[in-house]
Amino acid sequence: MQRWDVHLKNLTTQGGGSTTGEDMDDDIFVEHVGVANATPIIPIFAVTLDSRFDFLTFRELGRLQKNSVPISFFSPTLSKANMAGQHPDLDPAPAVDAYDYLKIVLNSDGTVTRGRDDPTSPAVPDPDHPSAVRTKDVPLNPTHNTWARIYVPPSSPAPDQKLPLIVYYHGGGFVLMSPSSTVNHDFCYLMAAKLSAVVVSPSYRLAPEHRLPAAYDDAMEALRWVRTAEDEWLRERVDFSRCFLMGTSAGGNIAYHVGLRACAAAAADLEPLVIRGLILHHPFFGRSLRTESEVRLFNNPALPVNGAGLLWELALPAGADRDHEYCNPTSVDRSEEWDRMRAKGWRVAVAAGGGDPLIDQQRELTAELEAKGMDVAGIFGGEGDYHGVELVEPAKGELFVEKLKGIV
Repeated sequence: MQRWDVHLKNLTTQGGGSTTGEDMDDDIFVEHVGVANATPIIPIFAVTLDSRFDFLTFRELGRLQKNSVPISFFSPTLSKANMAGQHPDLDPAPAVDAYDYLKIVLNSDGTVTRGRDDPTSPAVPDPDHPSAVRTKDVPLNPTHNTWARIYVPPSSPAPDQKLPLIVYYHGGGFVLMSPSSTVNHDFCYLMAAKLSAVVVSPSYRLAPEHRLPAAYDDAMEALRWVRTAEDEWLRERVDFSRCFLMGTSAGGNIAYHVGLRACAAAAADLEPLVIRGLILHHPFFGRSLRTESEVRLFNNPALPVNGAGLLWELALPAGADRDHEYCNPTSVDRSEEWDRMRAKGWRVAVAAGGGDPLIDQQRELTAELEAKGMDVAGIFGGEGDYHGVELVEPAKGELFVEKLKGIV
């Protein structure tokens, strides 16, 4: 069975009726079932997510005579042929200068001066309101100047209840931002409050001063710190057998690569942590050849493709191109690691927006994980959902966190 992501409008059924799809969500899934050369009738089903996002509702719209009406299907499980791509030499003219967009200046010694406005929020260990989430900062590695912010939801009504743990890696293209950046702080605060989970958001060394794999090394070090930390907030409130690795944008990329390392580690190396899955939120991936969505959304204001390209130039090891395994997750065979994830019972959620230039590659990774038998949840938004939208628009952030209740 193959799944198609479409908008249904004025589909004529075999019985002569029609459906306009007016009562449906903007983005629905449609299954076409039992189609074979000898099967002239194709059952068409609308598949929508329940408002609680914990189960699917199937509704048959009718049966189409094979080839009787023109229907344009767009598949989220893109084939290699569809992903062949366009050479960057054929890119459209950029609407913005990448350095101006990122507000950075490249210095002669290879460092950058960061001029981007990045509002920050302080940690509040003892909030005035008893129902507020408590937050505090703790040091990780003084040599690398890394640290983490911990978010703990209110203890009532069950103060002794152990809570799931989300280790959340922030975004910023490996070059910008920190756990204290207000958009990251507010998002983690929201998750702790709505999911009744403890969230640990570690910092990591930024590129180009510290190119990859420095961020992966720091992220893995933070995970090992969590398992051995004597911090009372963690020891008193966390159920270490329910740990999820999560990140947004570059943080989603980090969560994926930390997951690859963690699944290869011996269980004793991470005890008492038991990782249950990965939540890749608008993960920042790339490749040398442009995908269709990158060409179509090249000058997307939220993430222009030339801006993403500059971030990769600054973050990848010197001399590497965007088909490096750190950037392109499908450029190398990960069958062994994915088999381990599947054997451990991990679930992988990939969230992306239809207005994100990166969505084609996010869909491709989802499809390859599905093909390997992984338990994968694809959460794909519509054309109005740009890169990192849930961190910028609170209403969409709350809706997304509601979806996570079926995962965490």
